[in-house]
Amino acid sequence: MQKQVLNRPEEIKEAIPLSRGRELPLSRPLVMGILNVTPDSFSDGGEFLDMEEAVKHAVQMEKEGADIIDIGGESSRPGAEPVPEDIELDRVLPVIDEIRSISQIPISIDTYKATVAQAAIEAGADIVNDISALRFDDNMAGVVSTNKVPVVLMHMKGTPRNMQENPTYQNCIKELQQFFLERIEFCHDSGIDKSKLILDPGIGFGKRLSDNLEILTNLNIFKNFSLPLMVGMSRKSFIDKLHPGEFSAGNHIGGSIAGVILAIQKGANIVRVHDVGETVEAIKILEALRTDR
Repeated sequence: MQKQVLNRPEEIKEAIPLSRGRELPLSRPLVMGILNVTPDSFSDGGEFLDMEEAVKHAVQMEKEGADIIDIGGESSRPGAEPVPEDIELDRVLPVIDEIRSISQIPISIDTYKATVAQAAIEAGADIVNDISALRFDDNMAGVVSTNKVPVVLMHMKGTPRNMQENPTYQNCIKELQQFFLERIEFCHDSGIDKSKLILDPGIGFGKRLSDNLEILTNLNIFKNFSLPLMVGMSRKSFIDKLHPGEFSAGNHIGGSIAGVILAIQKGANIVRVHDVGETVEAIKILEALRTDR
């Protein structure tokens, strides 16, 4: 499948700047393909631990239309235990090296550890995707600032180990707004340019079903920050709560795509997904039918 090349000046209205003069256009929804090189991720744990299988999957996602490959070496599923830094590095670096040797597709490193982020950037990663929004490692802001890379700031209540242990909110949307305000100010104070920031409300990360639905319904509110918005809901358990059945996480494709379409209609610029080909197809239909442009 050939990816559409956006090269007419009128199509490039906004963009996320990357290294080496590259950029990610925001004139259309972007698809971030998930590549978990872990044994225990909730959906595809163990499938891509082998380096060759991981690279093969990355190549396939790029062919299907992925704009970004997001590589993670530590599971962030509910109840997940932290992974030692050296193990995380051993999992992600060979994959980044090999992908970068055959493709220039933007690579995101899904980590909250500064050492892992730095090594991944040196190997060719372009974006840091931090589920802690630079809170878990005091050195992470310096890595992002020094390397001048975009960073995804995700909201999470607690840690992956305990985030789903009775999370509560007085007002979910307002709490997320206050969180992003504080994180944006922290980034400014840390020397990270606002053009490098991407916000993620963290669907499923310390959220009840009602919170996830409230966030998706009111997603457009977060566009008031005038920053790119990323949403990840692919195959997540809240879909099963809405449609219970004998389903594995890999069979939540319908619910995942429905959520992606709603998120884009509500202002999401980037969607993080497992099922790239199906998602790209759905987005192309949506884009062809949209009348709000």
